[in-house]
Amino acid sequence: MLPDAKQGFELNPRLEAESLHVTWLGLCELRLCDDRRWPWLMLIPQRPGAEEIHELTPLDQAMVSFETNLVAQALKDMTGCTKINTAALGNVVRQLHIHVVARNEGDPGWPGPIWGHGVREPYRREDLHQLAETIRGKL
Repeated sequence: MLPDAKQGFELNPRLEAESLHVTWLGLCELRLCDDRRWPWLMLIPQRPGAEEIHELTPLDQAMVSFETNLVAQALKDMTGCTKINTAALGNVVRQLHIHVVARNEGDPGWPGPIWGHGVREPYRREDLHQLAETIRGKL
């Protein structure tokens, strides 16, 4: 049985189709985006109808901040990247989700944002699952 706050929560089909479940954090589901151009994670707070961080309760806002920082540090440690990009845009998918992306000078699209740059390049399935396992190990 889900806690009351999660009752009625459904993951957006696009987020589900373009990413792989990694693990459950306290508030968020952590997913790995299926685009090998960048190590790219998403945190999805399990709150039905949430579209903006400011719509969350103060406690949930603190949890999102804590979990985002935890994931960002693990991703930086794992990849050795020079920059972490964190964003909650919601222009295409309204459901609240926070992107955490490892960036390096010279990567595709540098120094611009990753959104709208080129075409998604999916991982080989075994590479996607191996990366998810590595991320779980870092958390």
